Amino acid sequence: MKSLLVATLIAGLALLAPVPASASAQVSVFACEPEWASLAEEIGGEMVETFAATNARQDPHYIRARPSLVAKMRKADLVVCSGGGLEAGWLPQLFQKAGNAKAQPGGNGYLMAADVVPVLEKSAALDRSMGDVHPEGNPHVHLNPHNILLVAKELSSRLKALDPANTAYYQKRYEEFSRHWQQAIGRWENQAAGLKGKGIITHHKAWSYLINWLGLNLVNTLEPKPGIPPSTRHLEDLLQQVRKVPVLAIVRTPYAPGEASEWLSEKSGVPAVVLPYTVGGEAGITDLFLLFERTLGRLRETADAQR
Repeated sequence: MKSLLVATLIAGLALLAPVPASASAQVSVFACEPEWASLAEEIGGEMVETFAATNARQDPHYIRARPSLVAKMRKADLVVCSGGGLEAGWLPQLFQKAGNAKAQPGGNGYLMAADVVPVLEKSAALDRSMGDVHPEGNPHVHLNPHNILLVAKELSSRLKALDPANTAYYQKRYEEFSRHWQQAIGRWENQAAGLKGKGIITHHKAWSYLINWLGLNLVNTLEPKPGIPPSTRHLEDLLQQVRKVPVLAIVRTPYAPGEASEWLSEKSGVPAVVLPYTVGGEAGITDLFLLFERTLGRLRETADAQR
């Protein structure tokens, strides 16, 4: 009887105890790319539920607005994407089909990274003869870690606005991430000092922010124009160029076709290097810290092998 009485008393006290905010407050985040899903998890922790619409093996320019993505978009409290026109071929369709009033442009539930960072390669005059050029500038903004910090700050503000009961939680996680990230930037920039000025060829202009951050020299791209496959004539011209200009590496993403870079590498002796590009781009790259660690490590290894 005494045990039953104690158990009843404990159960009653449990019902009276205040319920933590986390028990009922969780923000559903729809991220267009893996890097933004990872960042949302860094800032939101257990208060967020994230979904990435693409993976590292998919070109984020060309995604089909599948019914499964529409369903995820319909439930989202916050949509986080690169913006800058990167998802122009599919994101507007998702918005239209999902009809989610919580995540519409202009509201707290809509965050485009390109809107909060300095964007490279903006051009006043564009036409289709220039290839698949984005009028808003280069949208691959995540490969400069200073941009990640700017997006993290804005993301924390959005989460606090959407879930004010957990403001202190988001602020603490943002401050912790910011401190660790700035320490990492200092370490990375010190480690990468020897890469400054090194020549590089890329498949697509997906690496402009990394190149700008590290002070690399973009010699040329395998695509004669953005989105246009390499032609035989263009590759022959590149081969002649590489024979005259020192080049560290021919770089491509995990989703880019490898034939052109491998051909140029075989003919020139310049290593063809696949860099992870985003979270999940290689086995074991599970967060943004590891993404930059692996990227810089691969470039430094390539440079060391050429000494």
